[in-house]
Amino acid sequence: MEITVDQAVKMIQQSKKITFLTGAGVSTPSGVPDYRSLQGVYHGLEAPEYLLSSECLIREPEKFYQFVKHLYHEEARPNIIHQAMAEMENTKDIWVISQNIDGLHETAGSRHLVNFHGSLYDCYCRKCQQAVAWTDYLQSDTHKDCGGQIRPNIVLYGEGFEDAVIQQAITAVGNAELVVIVGTSFQVHPFCDLIYEKRKDAKVLVINQTPIPLAGEYNFVQANGTAVFEKV
Repeated sequence: MEITVDQAVKMIQQSKKITFLTGAGVSTPSGVPDYRSLQGVYHGLEAPEYLLSSECLIREPEKFYQFVKHLYHEEARPNIIHQAMAEMENTKDIWVISQNIDGLHETAGSRHLVNFHGSLYDCYCRKCQQAVAWTDYLQSDTHKDCGGQIRPNIVLYGEGFEDAVIQQAITAVGNAELVVIVGTSFQVHPFCDLIYEKRKDAKVLVINQTPIPLAGEYNFVQANGTAVFEKV
């Protein structure tokens, strides 16, 4: 059912246990391009999935490194969506499960957070497993201590998900009385499958600029997330 921005705001305000499922559209107001739009980082690239794959990481490490470096947006700051979700933790039972790897939910202060696809700002050496500062990674993908290859701790194409991450996300969705899907086409598995873990009596609210494929009853507001969260 399509609803207004004000109705969406009211649903959020009246709920005490909320789990947010967030995608690239949450960070575009912060200046982080999304992956799929014509303005996104994939535009003009023939095989973006390959460039972000474990195969590319191993076979063509320089090509992988040059692409991943362009995913960092050091100047980006949390917007009203990130900030509102973080602030709600002070008065409600809030969880955020995000597809994004940009670290903006952490910067905004979200503590009950599942970075479903990892974070660009969590880097380590593949050879010695030592943690490496992301700022060092942007200077070189070779670890100065052992000569190993540095990589960000993100889930690449061709890699599996950690069971602990999956379970934490499932628990967060199952605990919610309201599940809010924000800024995502909701087509990437297994992230989009999390909706099946909700309680039968839980309500679903979708805040997106385009409709998404979703089974069952849900409320949909066709808007940028900022329009809703600046009123929450």
